Amino acid sequence: MKKMFFAALLGAVVTAQAGTVYHVAPQGDDSNGGTRAAPFATLQRAVAAARGGSGADIIVHPGVYRWDAPLALSPADSGLRIRAADSENKPLISGGRPIEGWQKTEEGLWRAQLPEGLEDGIDQLFVNGRRADRAREPDEFYFHLSGVREDVIEPGDETGAKRATQTLALRPDEFAILKDMPEEDLRRTAIVAYHKWDITRRKIKARVDGEQAVLVGDSGMKPWNRLLPGLRYRLENYRAALDQPGEWFLDRDGILLYHPRPGEDIDSAELVAPVIDRFISIAGDPDSGKQAADIVISGLSFRHARAPADIDQFGPIQAAADIAAVITVAHATGILIEDCEIAHIGGYGVWFRRGSRDCALRHSYLHDLGAGGVRIGEMDPPARDSDAVAAIVVDNNIIRDGGNIYAPAVGVWIGHSPDNRVSHNEIADFYYTGISVGWRWGYAESVAKRNIIEFNRVRHIGQRVLSDMGGIYTLGPSQGTVVRNNIFHDVYAYGYGGWGLYTDEGSTGILFENNLVYDVKTGGFHQHYGKENIVRNNILAFSELYQLQATRVEEHQSFTLENNIVYWDGGTLLHGPWDRVRHHSRSNCYWRMGGAEPEFLGRSLGEWQEAGHEQGSQIADPRFADPAGRDFSLPPDSPALALGFVPFDAGRAGVYGSEEWRRKADEKTARPPAMPPARPDGIPYAP
Repeated sequence: MKKMFFAALLGAVVTAQAGTVYHVAPQGDDSNGGTRAAPFATLQRAVAAARGGSGADIIVHPGVYRWDAPLALSPADSGLRIRAADSENKPLISGGRPIEGWQKTEEGLWRAQLPEGLEDGIDQLFVNGRRADRAREPDEFYFHLSGVREDVIEPGDETGAKRATQTLALRPDEFAILKDMPEEDLRRTAIVAYHKWDITRRKIKARVDGEQAVLVGDSGMKPWNRLLPGLRYRLENYRAALDQPGEWFLDRDGILLYHPRPGEDIDSAELVAPVIDRFISIAGDPDSGKQAADIVISGLSFRHARAPADIDQFGPIQAAADIAAVITVAHATGILIEDCEIAHIGGYGVWFRRGSRDCALRHSYLHDLGAGGVRIGEMDPPARDSDAVAAIVVDNNIIRDGGNIYAPAVGVWIGHSPDNRVSHNEIADFYYTGISVGWRWGYAESVAKRNIIEFNRVRHIGQRVLSDMGGIYTLGPSQGTVVRNNIFHDVYAYGYGGWGLYTDEGSTGILFENNLVYDVKTGGFHQHYGKENIVRNNILAFSELYQLQATRVEEHQSFTLENNIVYWDGGTLLHGPWDRVRHHSRSNCYWRMGGAEPEFLGRSLGEWQEAGHEQGSQIADPRFADPAGRDFSLPPDSPALALGFVPFDAGRAGVYGSEEWRRKADEKTARPPAMPPARPDGIPYAP
């Protein structure tokens, strides 16, 4: 009996040796040996078999693998290579569960009971590979708060009260939506408020009938983004809002309702709800000093993940920087994620966090994201050397269609981390910033230095939903950081601030060179405040309001502006106290289409030069090949060249590789209109 037991145990456990190969296939069985002829059924079983060896290959064959728990990799898995058997047919790792048993209602809706295991509800629904909207009003544009009062229960500090509630007064027609709603339904209804660069998501606690108001909140409002009268908001997650194709609503009895889009068939449609919030965590042990090392994940598709927290308990935080990712790497080195897809998720895609070094994300497709694409580093400086995050490469990826739950999320975020390279990425369709570098407000020491941001194409940012954003946004001392050979275009804020190159609070020692910026709202370049930045040899074209902006007057040298071409057809050239901001400006080429003479704070170029600015600069048509068609190539006899401008090939920005990959980067996402109409009371919008 004992011999039979140990024989069975040995048959079930395969010891990994160098060069060992394991196979995983949907038709496999975890009691198999993991060979090609007898594959395992799950990746988890293959990893367990390989664990403790000196490296193994796990070959994942095409098909669908449904997970109900994430995969954790540790130092014992170092050297592991997990890759697809067929690079053209990615295996699908799904963290979701198909919803079946649909029936049509008399209203034309689809109705199904949530299956076992989803008793706690769902936060997203995907139909035939497309995100459905949780029922909301208004379906386009916004409502507006008419009044706000905060009642502090427990005081806090300068970041807000520890405990407080907010009473939000609504306009009569908006309050009427909630007036007769049963209390239990009311408490499931969420309010989503849009601040400057942030949002607040809260469930409604109660009605305040005498004030035509609702009560929300547990903690105090953040002083930098308070709820204010006139603020835009939406209501989500109530039955009466289920009135548009593509919306869903989960009733409190577990009945899921979906309003089908035209052409969707109840018998063939696939409706999937996520059940897990992450797929893979790779983590070393900082206490023992053991790192997870040299792990490769290649050719897999990861789809369907919940948000990492209750989506209706989100307070304002820039860049949604506290939202986790579905793949995390910590205390690890030599981790490579390549040729993967991450889609239909509630949080960020990948986070290289505490203790990660010399890792990379390459040639991967991240799209339909609840938050953003990639996070590098932490919001707090490393407490010890082993916690430092550095030398991460994010190269040749397509990262787009983000902020679908957490609107302030960004394409690529670098916190307290140096020596990273973000290159040749397509970053598109976000409601806030494209690339954010640094996490220090002011001039205190920062480790976010020597980051290289090059050859990226960043487009359709802001989309007039949030404000105060940039194609690239920098914070704090960043000496040695270089932003070069990128394209930034279509950056449009809701209110103030839709800049191409944006150096915010304390940005220091950054070089911006050979970048093409066009079709933005508030300026090709803006420095709020910073020190000794250089803006050189860029093309800054077609900004809607201002071409160049500077804000804070400081005692030190703020920036140098040299050898740039500034080209526009409307709006003013300079905005802000340029006559008092300490800066150098020289050898720039300025041209306003139509030949109108540009003004420098109301002065001619000659008068401006007499005041000590724009030495060697000229007003001259650079003779772009086709500015209306956004072709900014220059002829050999362009006047800009005589001023020292050095032509660069903007066509090198963006992804590289196969024609199919480059075509994919050019695809557009179908998003609803975001430009709001005039306020119903006729009061102008606050910037």
